[in-house]
Amino acid sequence: MRRIIAEDPYWTLTTVPCLSNLCLQCLVNNFEEKPICEELTASQKDFIQERLSPSLPLHLTANLVTDGVYWKRCCEQKWDVCDVSHYGHSWKRMFFERHLENIIELFIPKETDPKVVLQMVPLCKNYVKRLDISQLLPPIKEPQREEEEDGSDVAMDIEYDGPGIDHFDFGILLDELTNLEELHLTYGFKQCGMNFEWKMFEMTDRDCESLAKALKSCRTLKLLRLHQSHIEDKKCRLLVKYLIDHPSLRALDFSHNLIGDSGARAIGKLLTKSKLEILNMCDNNISGVGAKAIAHALSKPSSLLSLNLRLNHLTDEGGEAIAKAMLKNNTLLHLHLGGNKVTWLTAIALSEVLVQNNSLKSINLSSNKLGEVGGKALEKAMSHNTSVTECDIHLTEVNEQSVSSINQLVWTNQSLQRKKHAK
Repeated sequence: MRRIIAEDPYWTLTTVPCLSNLCLQCLVNNFEEKPICEELTASQKDFIQERLSPSLPLHLTANLVTDGVYWKRCCEQKWDVCDVSHYGHSWKRMFFERHLENIIELFIPKETDPKVVLQMVPLCKNYVKRLDISQLLPPIKEPQREEEEDGSDVAMDIEYDGPGIDHFDFGILLDELTNLEELHLTYGFKQCGMNFEWKMFEMTDRDCESLAKALKSCRTLKLLRLHQSHIEDKKCRLLVKYLIDHPSLRALDFSHNLIGDSGARAIGKLLTKSKLEILNMCDNNISGVGAKAIAHALSKPSSLLSLNLRLNHLTDEGGEAIAKAMLKNNTLLHLHLGGNKVTWLTAIALSEVLVQNNSLKSINLSSNKLGEVGGKALEKAMSHNTSVTECDIHLTEVNEQSVSSINQLVWTNQSLQRKKHAK
């Protein structure tokens, strides 16, 4: 047995890469000094994206490296869970939206330099369409100073100077994000630990004014969700003041706040002067008086398609007002009045709506005391209705026979709708 041993200790039987791949690898190795991605074919760009380091500075890659496997690698390196379907199947959009969200959620007023955010704007503004901010940090509370005067200790609170706000100032950002369509905000802590205070979970007056002005300048915004932030009537009215002439806003979610009747009146005015299609006021403090203001707006020409007033305090005063307004409304498709202390009086009023209204698709009256009388009224009305395909009457004290009958009528309507769409 004989064999030949090459004099070159690095010699192998591996096929020598083609010259074009060697050139592309050279581009990868020197990308930071000489970033080049132009005038390359799709396959050549893929070759480079698969080999570029995810740790490269963003000012090099943001507007030079196109959406693809490189941004997928960046996302998977930074986060454990990466569902690109939530971002229009764009890895680049996912990276910049989540990266900017992380910066804002960790921003500490008077501690973090605003340049950290401002430097990101020219890099991400073309790719950010939605921001979901689940935490906003207040300034760090400085410890109290104790001074001895005449043998006694006097604690002096350190007050913040200047007109600064208490959380991140969206005024420096929103008008720069020219493609932003959705904004989800929660003023609160994710992990407050033993330092819990209710003030950590609310926006201040200065926060509200700053945000309201910023929202007005964000002309592309279609959906605003501002929940679990202790927003009461005063703040609600201020926000509505700046949103009332917004050109693109179509969905508004103020759920899980403290908005009462005064705020509801402002919302009613907003409905008459905007193009809102979805309104969610779930879990607030709206009573019958506030519901009447919203009902008045519903009785006029409106673009509203969905109204959620679940978990308020409408009672029959508000429930009947909404029902009477629906007799004049032919645009609303979805109505949720669950958990509002309404009774059979509201059920009877809504049964008149079900007989005459052919636009309503779903109605939710769950967790109310409709009773047997209310159930019978709804059952009779549903026998004349062909448009309602969802009718939730769980926990309403309606007898089982009426529930079964209403469900059967709803299923019949669903079958009719499926046949219409199949044609």
